[in-house]
Amino acid sequence: MTKKSSAKKEKEEVVKETEELGQSTKSEKEKVDAKSNGQTNETEDQVQEEVDEKDEKIEKLQQQISDLNDKHIRLIAEYDNYRKRTLKEKIDLSRQAGEKIFVDILSVVDDFERAIQHLGSASDLDAVKDGIDLIYNKFTGYLSRQGVKVIETENQGFDADLHEAVTKIPAPSEEMKGKIVDCVQKGYMLDDKVIRYPKVVVGE
Repeated sequence: MTKKSSAKKEKEEVVKETEELGQSTKSEKEKVDAKSNGQTNETEDQVQEEVDEKDEKIEKLQQQISDLNDKHIRLIAEYDNYRKRTLKEKIDLSRQAGEKIFVDILSVVDDFERAIQHLGSASDLDAVKDGIDLIYNKFTGYLSRQGVKVIETENQGFDADLHEAVTKIPAPSEEMKGKIVDCVQKGYMLDDKVIRYPKVVVGE
């Protein structure tokens, strides 16, 4: 075999080997590309699934927010109705209580009117006095039934929480120092609350 033939043959073998390598590389590249494309598709699918899950979660949260807003609005409306109803009930109770008080006082007013009518023709002053005493006792009895009572002042020690001192005078005796000597105006309590302080004179 000549050198020319040997070189040609060697060249052909190199070309063939190169072509085979090229084909092999191309095949491997196609495989890699295919694999890469598969991974890309798989990643896109995974991302899409995550997006779908997040969208679903967002939709659920939005629904929960909508439900909570609806409940909140209903609660506000219910509370407003309750507040209005309670206020109306309090006003009604106050009116009823005031009505009852005035209805009961009217009987005392009737007694006063009858007494006034007989004053002009009355000849017995003692009878008039007794009639006025009866009306007074009836009225104070009514006040007592309503929980109104007189604040005691006679021979009582001065108490700033119960009494209002209008002036001080020298005590008539040693034991009357710091005590109430005189009451200028009576005071009253309604149950346990002072509704008018007695005006008193205190010894010093």
